[in-house]
Amino acid sequence: MNLALQTAAAAKGQTEPNPLVGSVIVNHNRIVGIGAHLKAGEPHAEIHAIRMAGEYARGGTIYVTLEPCSHHGRTGPCAEAIVEAGISRVVVATLDPNPLVSGRGIRILQEAGIEVEVGICEQASKRMNEVFNTFIVQRRPFVTMKAATTLDGKIASASSDSKWITSEDARADVHRLRNENGAILVGVNTVMKDDPELTTRLQGGRNPLRIIVDSTLRIPLDAKVVADGKADTWVFTSANHSKDRRAELEALGVSVFATKGSDTVDLSEMLDILGSRNISSLLVEGGGEVNASFMAGKLVDKLILYIAPKLIGGRGAPTFLEGAGIDKMKDAVEFADVDMSKVGVDYRFTGYPKWQ
Repeated sequence: MNLALQTAAAAKGQTEPNPLVGSVIVNHNRIVGIGAHLKAGEPHAEIHAIRMAGEYARGGTIYVTLEPCSHHGRTGPCAEAIVEAGISRVVVATLDPNPLVSGRGIRILQEAGIEVEVGICEQASKRMNEVFNTFIVQRRPFVTMKAATTLDGKIASASSDSKWITSEDARADVHRLRNENGAILVGVNTVMKDDPELTTRLQGGRNPLRIIVDSTLRIPLDAKVVADGKADTWVFTSANHSKDRRAELEALGVSVFATKGSDTVDLSEMLDILGSRNISSLLVEGGGEVNASFMAGKLVDKLILYIAPKLIGGRGAPTFLEGAGIDKMKDAVEFADVDMSKVGVDYRFTGYPKWQ
């Protein structure tokens, strides 16, 4: 099962909106087939493994990181393919999180007389598919907030100088994050100050959909995210926006979405819109105010901080989380499943907010 998990994880960033799935077939104590789901619309992991195993699949055991599917989509049901291959035992890490289909694949296998075991490496499988699990149940993107800070939480100096807080190694890791996410988001202030491309600088990498939060449509028409054509750009605005500027942006190929917020963008509505358009993961690289809005709405699923061993200081130097903040320490946001690892000379903090 560990090999199946590793095989699945190698396709991270390629399978949206589908889950990461790996499969291994063993017969007579030998691995005879290995497979992974590589892209939506292409064969599932079990099919690749069965094809590799050929006749050696008959009487063998298949290990799969997610319950074999039971429905007809762009590909046929994997549970039925397992039955037809003559496999005698199926070991599953976790059930399908979709309550509409969870357990159906298991029932097909059991009704065919196949031995089924569920729960091997279950937590590892669920964590690997945290994006899919959130998307399929809540129909909104899994939201990862990312920031690069100094030891004192600053994202720039008081003069707005921010290049570079972290090392090349940390910045390369950020581009891997961009490659793994379906969309990336910043606020209009970041666009106006930094004019970023919001692209992935990895050989063979994909550029995520670019999302800009802009309550009144102040975004410049010559901004790179508007004019460079390197990736699609969607701008989310409030009900109180400039209709003329909207027309100008749309004429340049930018999609504009007005949310019901009268003066600010309704972020919950924005996530619902993204989910309805099959965007299953969102990387938030906003400034302190945008980040604070996401945190205030309890809309963050995961936080990644790249922390440089540097100090800036200064009352006017911006931090990665601003807004009104909290009054009482008992209301501070705590984190679960915290991990701290080293990336070059910097440190990477990963944690999951424990929302009340």
